[in-house]
Amino acid sequence: MKINRLAIHHLSMPLVSPFETSFGRAEERESLLIEVFSEGMTGFGECVADRDPGYAYETTGTAWHILHEFIAPLVFESDISSPQDLPDLVSPIRGHPMAKAGIEMALWDLAGKMEGVSLQTMLGGTRKTVPVGVSVGLQSCPEELVEVVRSYLADGYQRIKLKIKPGRDVGDTRAVRIAFPDTLLQVDANSAYTLDAAQSLLPLDDLDLLLIEQPLAEDDLWDHRTLQSSFKTPICLDESIVSLRHARQALEMNACRIINIKAGRVGGLTNAVMIHDLCRSKGIPVWCGGMLETGVGRAVNLALASLPGFTLPGDISASNRYYQQDITNELFTLNPDSSITVPQDPGLGVTIDRRTLNQYTITEVALTDEDYLS
Repeated sequence: MKINRLAIHHLSMPLVSPFETSFGRAEERESLLIEVFSEGMTGFGECVADRDPGYAYETTGTAWHILHEFIAPLVFESDISSPQDLPDLVSPIRGHPMAKAGIEMALWDLAGKMEGVSLQTMLGGTRKTVPVGVSVGLQSCPEELVEVVRSYLADGYQRIKLKIKPGRDVGDTRAVRIAFPDTLLQVDANSAYTLDAAQSLLPLDDLDLLLIEQPLAEDDLWDHRTLQSSFKTPICLDESIVSLRHARQALEMNACRIINIKAGRVGGLTNAVMIHDLCRSKGIPVWCGGMLETGVGRAVNLALASLPGFTLPGDISASNRYYQQDITNELFTLNPDSSITVPQDPGLGVTIDRRTLNQYTITEVALTDEDYLS
């Protein structure tokens, strides 16, 4: 693939309802939509960095800079035979996995369209549908949280994830567990605790949870090892796993028993599949996390989660969970068994609603190879 043109759209999309985690409250979602052009065809990718550096150090601003100034020149000057070439191509750029993942996603879409095969087929996915759950943000009180969970269960979601933070953890989770004793339930702290403070979470061991996600700092594997030894409930790592190397080290030191795989967090699908393969070889369950993606990123998550090692429900909720109007013409809906169908059309399997894209675009830039190679 010889890329001769590239476009970046900076989006800001209102959420159906505010989403609050341990690091902040969001009423809208920012992201970058990336287009790559070659041989008269277009591939789309989504960079899942947000406006604020809460979940990760990357933001839409930093990703825009890295894509424009560093990644685009490398892409334009190269003849890319496969999207799997991208990680090595951009390896001289230290960090910035979300920016790298966004451009790689667009290359996967383009390659699939050129070859006439779906992303699922290219990745080696096997399932036509994947089980999914819903992530529930912090609410004003446990009683309100119970009612919000009740509404999602009524919608058909069979697995619930609760966001927690110090002071809003055991009580909230216990209230939901008492109300719904048989529901698949897990919690996510987004690095809100220190090792000492996390001892307050020990009562969660009595609530029959699937997992406790990322309780400690994002750069801390060792203390997660110490914490896991204190809990019978599996610790799941998210923010701490930014590469295959980190995944290997976490498993070698028993820092967790489950890993959440997000393609954006680990630098793209090539790396995500390698982490999946490592975990599967060691019998470690994985699941696909979500970043409030548009239909572009959601399609990718579904294809990834169709790989055989993804044995736990992912955070890949239906389109209407987050957006009243998405930028893709295809909308993802929840099946009666709490699953979503994996796209089968070539590439990502989605097309862009240009009118909606224009409506939510803050700014955009179009780049050509001549801008860099002249």
